[in-house]
Amino acid sequence: MTIRPLADRVVIKTVEAEETTKSGIILTAAAQEKPSIAEIVAVGPGGVVDGKEVKMFVKVGEKVLISKYSGTEVKVDGVEYSIVRQDDILAVVESKSTKPAAKPAAKPAAKPAAKPAAKAAPKKAPAKPAAKKTAAKKTTVKKPAAKKPAAKKTVKK
Repeated sequence: MTIRPLADRVVIKTVEAEETTKSGIILTAAAQEKPSIAEIVAVGPGGVVDGKEVKMFVKVGEKVLISKYSGTEVKVDGVEYSIVRQDDILAVVESKSTKPAAKPAAKPAAKPAAKPAAKAAPKKAPAKPAAKKTAAKKTTVKKPAAKKPAAKKTVKK
């Protein structure tokens, strides 16, 4: 037997409560709190509810955070479910595995360690393509070397 929710209702299955604390203390069933994280089993179609258009934002398979004592508990084929309105869902629990599959960013390869003693050669600038020679060639005229004045001889008297 399956459950098909109507309007803005969602069928959820609560996630099992932790039986031990982080420090390793084992809790009895009476000491455990009602879990507030649940997995969505079925989602209603949405539509017009109480005169307002309702769009469903949750999907089957998502884990959600719900109010502790919200919804109606039902037992179908020995499994306990809760039927809640979409408004009773407080948040969607996102973990790395439940996010939509996106391409992971490529990690750059590890760079080898630079040798401290070796000096890096300066990078050469890329060669510029040869420019088209459309202008006339420039000619340079060499000027004759200037004559140096002759050194005067000094005569001793």
